[in-house]
Amino acid sequence: MTLTITRRTMLAGAAAALALPAYLRRAHAQAALRVAGVHASPVENAWNSRIHLAMQEAAGAGLISYEFSEGVAATDYPRAMREYADAGMQLIWGESYAVEREAREVATDYADTAFLMGSSGGPQGDNFGVFGTRNHEAAFLAGMLAGTMSESNVYGSVGGYPIPEVNLLINAFRMGVSEVNPGATFLNSFIGAWFDPARAQEAAIAQIDAGADILFGERIGTADGAQARGVKAIGSLIDYTPRYPDTVFANAIWNYGPTIAAAVADVQAGNPVGRDYTEYSFMAHGGNELVYVKDMVPAGAIPAMEARQAMIEAGSFEVPIDPAEPA
Repeated sequence: MTLTITRRTMLAGAAAALALPAYLRRAHAQAALRVAGVHASPVENAWNSRIHLAMQEAAGAGLISYEFSEGVAATDYPRAMREYADAGMQLIWGESYAVEREAREVATDYADTAFLMGSSGGPQGDNFGVFGTRNHEAAFLAGMLAGTMSESNVYGSVGGYPIPEVNLLINAFRMGVSEVNPGATFLNSFIGAWFDPARAQEAAIAQIDAGADILFGERIGTADGAQARGVKAIGSLIDYTPRYPDTVFANAIWNYGPTIAAAVADVQAGNPVGRDYTEYSFMAHGGNELVYVKDMVPAGAIPAMEARQAMIEAGSFEVPIDPAEPA
């Protein structure tokens, strides 16, 4: 197994701690927790990059020390987890979607180590916590902005795999479009990979050729297809607008920092981490947000979107979670 290991052990002074986001200040009371990340994809992958960035920020704040491996194949994944556990890591972060059974077996063998895993299943015991990706609220709001922008009234989306976390995101985007444009129609493609920009670009171009003129890019590469064909796109997880300034007009951003802070606080307090941390990805915790370019969207679309956003933040409106595979 080839592991790319990068070690971070950074401590922040008191003045720096005061400048931290609130969720980091709340969890900053104790010594840095030893955290290891086992990334199946390169950390440049959009999903992994958000987690990697949040880990680096937490390490820079002195909340954690952070070591990581990237590009770990499913066949090597359990061994990487065990190596970190044997090295004395207090919290092991991972993505167990492709190795659910194996990851849970490792956690059972290391009862004194906390595990936090991206998973479509539930928590297990006291030491195996899970989280789901939930930038669906921002995707819904992006859909509301996009709802009046299409000339063909056909909207496309490109996803990785039809797992619940991906399905609910695409469905939330569609719901946002449909709220302001009930007559919209939709296309969707899954590329069968988490990181294959070329394949995502090909899928995007195929949808454009089939009539779509606005695309939701759950996968990296979608915006490349939109740019090549001169249509608009929405980014997911990270802000794609600086890379595609004339193409990407909105981004459904995922902020992983609140999830890290909550898990670290539990470990430091001696609380079981065998729970679902998905709630910390919700907008109410600062876990996702909409970033958009105002002069690229119709001015008339903004008030309705902002009203919905205020309701989401206040808890008076919940974006429905639909895990069914979109057609």
